[in-house]
Amino acid sequence: MSESNTELSAPEQPERHRVMLVTGLSGAGKTTALKTLEDLGWEAIDNFPIRLLTRLMSTPQAIRQTGQERPLAIGFDTRTRGFDPGSIVRQVRDLERRPDYAISTLFLDCAGRELQRRYAETRRRHPLAQDRSAEAGIAEEREWLQPLRRWAENVIDTTSMPASDLQQEIRRRFALERSPTSIIITSFGFARGMPPSADLVFDMRFLRNPYWDRSLRDMTGLDAPVGEFVRKDEAYQGAVDRIVDLLAFLLPRYQAGAKAYVHIAIGCTGGRHRSVFVAQEITKRLQAAGFCPTVQHRNLTSRPTDAIEESPVPPQ
Repeated sequence: MSESNTELSAPEQPERHRVMLVTGLSGAGKTTALKTLEDLGWEAIDNFPIRLLTRLMSTPQAIRQTGQERPLAIGFDTRTRGFDPGSIVRQVRDLERRPDYAISTLFLDCAGRELQRRYAETRRRHPLAQDRSAEAGIAEEREWLQPLRRWAENVIDTTSMPASDLQQEIRRRFALERSPTSIIITSFGFARGMPPSADLVFDMRFLRNPYWDRSLRDMTGLDAPVGEFVRKDEAYQGAVDRIVDLLAFLLPRYQAGAKAYVHIAIGCTGGRHRSVFVAQEITKRLQAAGFCPTVQHRNLTSRPTDAIEESPVPPQ
C-alpha cells in the first residue's frame, strides 16, 4: 500500500486585534488625535480607566471577528484614575504576549512654552496645577510621563502643529484601508434655507426654471422631461463641465488633507427641479471619475408653490 503524499497545511493564524494606546501631555492634542482616528474608522475611547485595560481586552466584545470589529484606540493621561506609568507598561507587555492582539502606543508631546500659551489662550487650568502655575503642572506631568514616552513606538511633537496639521499627520500614519473622504451631494432650495454644513455651494438659479412650464411643474429633477428641459439651456453643459472639473481637482486634496467629509450643495429656487437634476448628473460624472459620492435631495417632496418659485420675470 502506497503512502499518501498529501501535505497537511498549517492552521490559519487568527487575525490580530489592533489596539493603540493614545496618551501624552495635557493640551498636546490627544482629543484631536482620537477624533481623527474615529473618523478613520477606529473605535475610540477617551479617558479610559487604564487599570481596567486587561479586563476590557478579555471581554467578548474586544475579540476581533473578521469584518465585524474595528481597531480600538484607547485614550488616557495623568487624569485617568489609577494612572501609574510603570504599571501600565507592565500591563501592556503582558498583553503583547497574547497572539490575538497587536498593541501599539501613540504619545503626543509638546514644548512647555507652547502648552503654557495654549492654556493661557483657552483660560483653562492645567489638571495638575489647580492651585499652582501651569508651568509647574506641565513640568510635573512631563516627569510622570517620561516612562511612557520612552516606551512609545509613535511619538508626534505638536509644538508647531495647528489642529489641521495634526489631523493630517494622524491620517497619514494610521489611515485604514477603505477610509476615503466621504462625499455628500445635496440638492436644496434657496427659498427654504441653505444646508448649514455645506462646504461647497453651487447656485443653479441661472438655468431656466422648469416650474414655469405647467406640464413640468408637478414633476421633479428625477423625471426625464425635466432633465431634457434643463439640458436644453445653453449654459447647462459648460457650467456642469466646469463644476465637475473643479471637484475632480479639489476632492483629492481634501482627501489628502484633514477632511473627513466634503458636503457639496447644489441649489435652485425651490429645490425640486434644476438642483435635483444637476446633483444627479454631477454624482454620475464623479462616479465615472472614480469617486464614491452619496446624493440626497432635501426638498424633493416639498409642495411646489408660486410663492416659493415666483420670479420677477418668469421665463417664457
